Amino acid sequence: MIALHPAVAQNVATWDNQQAQNGQQSNGQALFYQPHETDANITPAQWNRIWQKTRENGFNTVIVQWTSYGDIDFGGKNGWLANSLKDARDQGLSLIMGLHMDPAYYNRLAEIDTAGTGAYLENQLGLSLKQANTIRQDWGISIAGWYVPLELDDWNFEQKARRNIINERLGGLASRLDMPLHVSAFSGGKLTPDAYAGWLGSLEKTGIHVWAQDGAGTRTLPAMARETYIKALPCDIGIVLEAFRQTSGKNDPFTAEPAKPDNGSVTCHPAAVFGLRYMAWGGELRQAMQMHATPDATARQNKSRP
Repeated sequence: MIALHPAVAQNVATWDNQQAQNGQQSNGQALFYQPHETDANITPAQWNRIWQKTRENGFNTVIVQWTSYGDIDFGGKNGWLANSLKDARDQGLSLIMGLHMDPAYYNRLAEIDTAGTGAYLENQLGLSLKQANTIRQDWGISIAGWYVPLELDDWNFEQKARRNIINERLGGLASRLDMPLHVSAFSGGKLTPDAYAGWLGSLEKTGIHVWAQDGAGTRTLPAMARETYIKALPCDIGIVLEAFRQTSGKNDPFTAEPAKPDNGSVTCHPAAVFGLRYMAWGGELRQAMQMHATPDATARQNKSRP
């Protein structure tokens, strides 16, 4: 989970001013929102302004990264998250609703062998299906799609056998949902650009909408390599433009600061921006995180990538 470095106030202010001056018109029509426990401190009036600004700045869709994070349900059907998303819907924003996230996802994939991968993913995607049913039955929100927050990468899925397993499990989940399923992926350079593109393209052909992170925020790969991977992708793969720059070290809790997204490599692809917290009108979300985050909550949520 993303936390802002405490020493980035000046950079945040500079980026906010640039966004305000430029109108921060979106390069894509979708904006990712990653819920955090501290967002419970945002008032209904503040949420109303946040969603109004989101619409005014060219976005018409919000991709909610998750609505269940480990044992955290963000208040459930009557909680702050459900209420804020109802407000977003009232503001005319379409919602692609994130499902269940296991905070230990990356650690678990590193621990289990290929034989155990299928059972683990079956369990996790089963929890996502359960969450989808809960939202459909109890939340009373009209949605445009579902999003699985278990991100794909070519470290944990370098082996073809593992990629086949996740493809099969995602296809099974998609067949049981009533709206299109979305997933996202990132490259660590373990697969060739063509192999990575082929994998994501194979998912897209099954009707699963794939979003590839551009990697400009985490900078795991050099800029030239990132561009090569993006250019190899089929045009129907969406690109997630990362509007942040990582400030933390490799083994430290994730911290980042707002940064202008780089849309230079996006040509024919749909585009989305990550994320709401880093937009000029997301300043109240950043402040709430800085003021109210507890060490335990931060440690829990920082086990996830952005």
